[in-house]
Amino acid sequence: MYENTFPNKRFRYTLQFLNKHIKKSESILDLGVKNPFSEIMISEGYKVTNTTGEDLDENQNAVATSTADVVTAFEIFEHLLSPYQVLKSIKAQKLVISVPLRLWFAAAYRSKTDKRDRHYHEFEDWQLDWLLEKTGWVIKDRQKWTNPVNKIGIRPLLRRFTKRYYIVYAESA
Repeated sequence: MYENTFPNKRFRYTLQFLNKHIKKSESILDLGVKNPFSEIMISEGYKVTNTTGEDLDENQNAVATSTADVVTAFEIFEHLLSPYQVLKSIKAQKLVISVPLRLWFAAAYRSKTDKRDRHYHEFEDWQLDWLLEKTGWVIKDRQKWTNPVNKIGIRPLLRRFTKRYYIVYAESA
């Protein structure tokens, strides 16, 4: 269904993982402004509210006051200086979070034109697991996948078999 949308593999796998763990009757607070994937969730029948672009490092009010059943954070936590504070402020009982994994052969992403579009954290899987554990979450399921690109070179070749994305379903302890 999403074969021709960018990035099709990530969206397809994320939706499959979400469908596996979250009922369409559950309300979702999706961290970050409305985006192509939140639109996909809505078109699939999920009840989704997004945060409004506030700096979640500075202001966790939208998270702390939300009455949503589930919080989702798809490629958001790598942009935060302090994801610990955001995770501690979540009142929902369920969390689905995905992050790009740290690649040994590539530097952390940093946009040259947008100061907000940079990765402060690119996690290894154990680091995200530990962060979730320390903030009171119990991981129930996890998955990783690659993100190949159609370019020529050593890095594009490595991306064909090196896992790039990590997604976790967790419940409040």
